Amino acid sequence: MSAGEGPPPKPSAGDDEPDGPIQRFLTAESGPLMFAREMATSMATVALVGLLLFAISGVWPPMVAVESGSMNPNMQKGDLIFVTEPGRFAPDAAHGDTGVVTHRVGEEVGYKTFNDFGTVVIYERRSGPPVIHRARFWVEDGENWYDEANKAWVEGADNCGEMDNCPAPHAGFITKGDNNAYYDQTGNIREPVKPEWLVGTARLRIPYLGWVRLGFSGAATPGPIDGGTASATTGGPATVNATASSGVEMAGSVEGVSSPGLSSDRIAAV
Repeated sequence: MSAGEGPPPKPSAGDDEPDGPIQRFLTAESGPLMFAREMATSMATVALVGLLLFAISGVWPPMVAVESGSMNPNMQKGDLIFVTEPGRFAPDAAHGDTGVVTHRVGEEVGYKTFNDFGTVVIYERRSGPPVIHRARFWVEDGENWYDEANKAWVEGADNCGEMDNCPAPHAGFITKGDNNAYYDQTGNIREPVKPEWLVGTARLRIPYLGWVRLGFSGAATPGPIDGGTASATTGGPATVNATASSGVEMAGSVEGVSSPGLSSDRIAAV
């Protein structure tokens, strides 16, 4: 050491430590701070994905998981279904401004979704989770739609007077599960579906991913069918929670109600 030079300064105790709590949170490589950071990052990622899906779909939640066989084989229990606001991406053949193409019109113009003609819709029930079924045709207020119906799907009625919701109590869509024996409107599931009852339209099917939500809701456990009644626990609602483990809910619940005479699991409402 040359003359006049003092000893080198001693490092302070905090030189190797992050400057403050935020820096420690961002740089921690173990312990509770690292765990909290990873949890926050995961939740932020899920929230961003949810916001992106909402921006595309226009509805919340943007996904549902199928819980029954009422839409077999085109939708199956455990499928994850991406849905959009009914008027979004509406084809030219849609009825009015509803965004919905009926099966009847779909046959005429060649419009198909989920391997059959027309739009699969999600609509509200009087109680319980919404229903996911296909729009078959449109009826006007007071219309005798027995003459338009497939007679095999009207539950044994020989004329309009013997059939539920005929004449039509109001304008709306006649709907039916692809695997069901009867129209929803003849099985006491719902009156003709008004456009304002529509929750969304089904757009994309991802097999198996819906089982995550079914497991959390208890709907994955089979049981006896309840005579085909349109209750919140009969048939198969479609529900989803793509982020159940993070606590960020990105799905809700819809129900594919099964008609009498069809084999189906009884599942818990979601």
